[in-house]
Amino acid sequence: MDIDDLKTRILAGERRALARAITLVESGRADHRAEAVALSDALKGPVQEMGREALRIGLSGTPGVGKSTFIEAFGMMLTAQGLKVAVLAVDPSSARSGGSILGDKTRMERLSRDRNAFIRPSPSQSQLGGVARRTREAIDLCEAAGFDVILIETVGVGQSETMVAEMCDLFLLLLAPAGGDELQGVKRGIMEMADILLINKADGELKRQAIRTCADYAGALRLLRKRPQDPEGFPKALTVSAVEEDGLDKAWAEMTALADWRRETGHFAGRRAEQARYWFEAEVRDGLLARLRDGDARAAMASLAEQVEAGALSPSAAARQMLEEHLA
Repeated sequence: MDIDDLKTRILAGERRALARAITLVESGRADHRAEAVALSDALKGPVQEMGREALRIGLSGTPGVGKSTFIEAFGMMLTAQGLKVAVLAVDPSSARSGGSILGDKTRMERLSRDRNAFIRPSPSQSQLGGVARRTREAIDLCEAAGFDVILIETVGVGQSETMVAEMCDLFLLLLAPAGGDELQGVKRGIMEMADILLINKADGELKRQAIRTCADYAGALRLLRKRPQDPEGFPKALTVSAVEEDGLDKAWAEMTALADWRRETGHFAGRRAEQARYWFEAEVRDGLLARLRDGDARAAMASLAEQVEAGALSPSAAARQMLEEHLA
C-alpha cells in the first residue's frame, strides 16, 4: 500500500481514503498493523501544522434510549451550520460467532446521505469498554481528514463503558425519562465521568416526566464532588427531544461553552496529553498479551495450564514461571 498517497488523500478529505484507512487500522494482520502505524506517524506532523483539532464527543446511554436517533438529529443540526461531522458507532459482537450487525448506518438514513457527514460502524469484537480496540486511531484519522466534530457512540451503558471517556473531549450520557432504575447498578462510575446528562424523549406525554427526571439528576450531580476540569455549573443535566429536534441547540451551546472553558484554562490540552499516555500504556499491555498468544509462548501456556488443571502447579506459580520465561 502506498502510505504517502493514502496520507495525501486523507488530508484532502477524501471519504473513500478515510474508509480505507480505518479498515487498515482495524485489521489484525501484522503487515497491515505495520502500515497503520506508518500512516499514523506520517499524518501526525501535517495535522499539527494544519491546526486540525476536532471536538471529540463520546456518547453512551441505556438500551432503547434513542442514541442513534439523537446522533442523527444532532449531526444534521451541526452539518446545517456548515460543520463536518464524523460518527464512529460501535456495534456489539456476538460472543459465539464474533459477528456484528453493523446497522447504525441504516438507522441514520438522513445523516448518511449528508455530504458533510461520515458514518463508520465498527464491531466491538472482544473489546470491553463499549468501544472497538482501534476506535482511538479511527478518531485520529477523522481529525486528519478535516472533520470538525467526531461523535463516538458506544455499545450501550455498563460499568466498563467509561473507556470512551479516555478518547474524547466531552462525554455525554443519554437517559430516558424515569430511567433511574435502569442505571442503579452503573450510575456511580459513569455519572462521575459524564460531563452532560441528556434526558431524551422529552416530548408528548413523556415531557413532564422528562423534566422531573432532569431535576432529579441535576440534584444528584450537585452531590458529586466538583471536578477541577469543570467550570461552575458542570456537570449538568438537560432535556432534549431527538424526535422533535428540541433542545439540541441548547445542548450544543453548553458543549461548546465547556470545551472553550477547558481550552482557555489548559484542561483541554492537558486531558489529551493524559489520554495519549493512557493509550501508550494500553498498547504496551496489548503487545505483551499478544506475545503470549504466539508460537512457543502459546505451547508453553498450554503445557502449564495442563499442570495447573492436574494440580501439579498452583495458578500463581505457573503464571510466575510463564512470565519469567517468556517476558523476561
